[in-house]
Formats: sequence, structure tokens, C-alpha cells
Amino acid sequence: MRRVTWMLAIVMCVALVAAGCGTRNAEQVVKDLDHVIGKLDSYQGSGTMTLQTGQQAQEYSVDVSYQNPHYYRIALTNEAKDITQIVLRNDEGVFVLTPHLNKMFRFQSDWPENSGQVYLYQSLVQSIVMDNERQFAEEKDAYVFDVAANYQNGLLARQKIWLNKKDYAPKQVQVADENNNVMVSVKFTQFEFGKKFDKDSFDMQRNMTSWNLQTMPTSVKAADAGKLGAVNGATTPSGTKGTETGKETPAAKPTGAAATGTPSTGSTAQGTTGAQHQQQGTPTDKATAAAAQSFGIVEPSYVPQGVKKQELKEVKLGEEKAILFRYSGTYNYTLVESMPQAKTVTSLNGTILDLGYTIGVVTGEEKGLRTLTWTYDGMDYRLSTGDLSPTEMIRIAQSVQGQVGK
Repeated sequence: MRRVTWMLAIVMCVALVAAGCGTRNAEQVVKDLDHVIGKLDSYQGSGTMTLQTGQQAQEYSVDVSYQNPHYYRIALTNEAKDITQIVLRNDEGVFVLTPHLNKMFRFQSDWPENSGQVYLYQSLVQSIVMDNERQFAEEKDAYVFDVAANYQNGLLARQKIWLNKKDYAPKQVQVADENNNVMVSVKFTQFEFGKKFDKDSFDMQRNMTSWNLQTMPTSVKAADAGKLGAVNGATTPSGTKGTETGKETPAAKPTGAAATGTPSTGSTAQGTTGAQHQQQGTPTDKATAAAAQSFGIVEPSYVPQGVKKQELKEVKLGEEKAILFRYSGTYNYTLVESMPQAKTVTSLNGTILDLGYTIGVVTGEEKGLRTLTWTYDGMDYRLSTGDLSPTEMIRIAQSVQGQVGK
């Protein structure tokens, strides 16, 4: 009898130990994640992002750095085109940098607190913690959460997030539309908590001059960065403004035709970034053809239902040639494309809009004329509208991705 009692005691002890060392349920993991975020000091991660939002899948290398309390650096690189764009936040504000073009947007914003990003750890954890209807599963070396997607693109409905069992580092993210089609996926190949960064890792000047060094941002030396030369019109290393070449001022409130999203010849043109330039183009076939030969027309593959293209003509943005598309119907908007030769530094008031393959900046009034500006493959795009929703603006912008100029 005593032997049986001892056997039962041993079995119970083993069961208790197994339970203590066993798998964790969703509530326990969520509680742990809340604790991790509360003590998060820094991290650095890298991987590959695949977008299925265009006519064909596009892959981008992603490198993400964070330092408490509000320093961020996200580099998106299109390996096929050898193009890198950097989103930077430091004490001086938020910067969207296109280093190989010496192009910079600078503005004040609380980004990314006001918008989720699929490659930011805080955004992923918040989506898990905030979704009370979250679904939970367990794999060999990962916890998997299926939760609602909370991104600027309203077409993205749900996402699956894989977290490493050992330290809750992200392994993979898949974001799907309402039909469960995966539109965005991120696979992290490396993720490190408690990363130590150089003092100037989040400095604008350094990122503009050292963007193409593989060891950027944690181990490149200042001397190496200096060899690449200073940026025309860049700010000083502390983030304060220097001489700004091509500085543009915030857009004035539009009136007349511009306020309705309908351009008129000789009037103030839509689709400018932080300023409205006079467009004085003659819509002749020869002029349009000449402009097309200079940089190639990229026509969006997506047009909202009930909308038709009404006009295609050459216009002027200052001294630069540009092509203007005008659409009308259910929505009214214009798209201006140009390939500027001058390198510019632009200070403006606006908000960041995540286009997936790049970052856009929205300026204008929330219930008035708004302009979405972005740069891709050396081209500047300006989408101006008074009635398109942010989701429709994103879809139009994404539809030029991977297109070949005609």
C-alpha cells in the first residue's frame, strides 16, 4: 500500500513538472508579450517582404531598427532595381529618404504610433494584444496567432503572425484580404532584441551618405561615410536644417477647379508636393510623345469602378516636363508623373501612407483636396483628389509598381 502511495506521488510530481514546462496557452503568451513590450529597449531585424498587390509578386529586403523611446529606421530595398528607400524617425521629426536620388521629405509626425506597419514588432504585438477574438495555434518552434489586420490599406483583413517560442521574436507574417488571399508576407531571417547602435545610426545625414554600405547602420565608420560626400541641401548631423536646395513650402488651400480635383489649362495644377506649381503644357500629341520618350509613361493598371481616363497631356512642373492623367466618374483625380533632374530637400506638413513597396506622403486637407506623393524607380508621382478614400489611393499607387514605362 505504501509502495502504491509513493508511486502515485511520483506520477503526480512528474505531471506537475511537465505541466510547468509544457506549452503555454494564448492568455499566457499575450501576458508575456505585454511584458516584453513594456520593457522593450531596442531591436534590429531583417528579412524579405513579398507583395502580391500588383500584376506580379515583388520582393523587397527589409531592415528594421528601433531604439527606445522613439527612434526608428526602416530600409526597403528592391534588389532587382538596386533601389533603397529609408524611413527615419529621430528627435528632429520623420524623414522619408531616397538616398540614390538625394531626395528627402521631412515633416513632423507621431508615426508610427498612428499607423501599423507589418515589419514593426510593436505593431504586430499590439494587433495580438488588442484582438479579443484572436485565434491561437502552436507549431514545433513557434506560437501562431491569427488576428485582425489593422493597417491603412482597408483591403487587408486578417494576418497570421509566427513568434519564436524562446523569446517571442517574429519569424513570419502573412497578411490576407477578406477572401483569404495573402497580399503581403514578411519572413524574418534575423531578429535581435537589445541591439546596441552607434550614436548616429538614426541620423539623417549619415543615412543619406552611407545607405549603400552593407554594414549600415550599426558598424560603419564616420570616415567611410564621409568618403561618399555630403548631400546637397541635407540637414546637419544633429538633424537641424542646413541650406535646402529646392525647398518647397506647404500647399496653399486650392480654389476653383483645383478644389474639385479637375485641372484646367493655365490654372494652378494639382499633384504637387508641398507646393503648387504652374502647369503650362500644350496637350499636343507631339509634345506628349516627346515627354513619354524622355522617361516613359507609367499608366496605373487599376482604375476604380465607374471611373474613366479622360485626358493625357504634357504639363510643366517648374522647369521639369511631366505627364498628367485625368480621371473622372465615381471618383475624380489626377496623376502627375515626372522624372526630376534636380536633387531636392522638401519640408512639408503631411502624414505617411504605407504603400507596401514604398512610403508615400499625404498633404492637404482631410475633407478637401489631398495629394499623395511618392517616388519609385526614379519617378515622382503625385496623386491628387478630393474624394478618393485612402484605400483607393493606395490601390492606384500600388498599381504602378512593376509597370514598365511605355
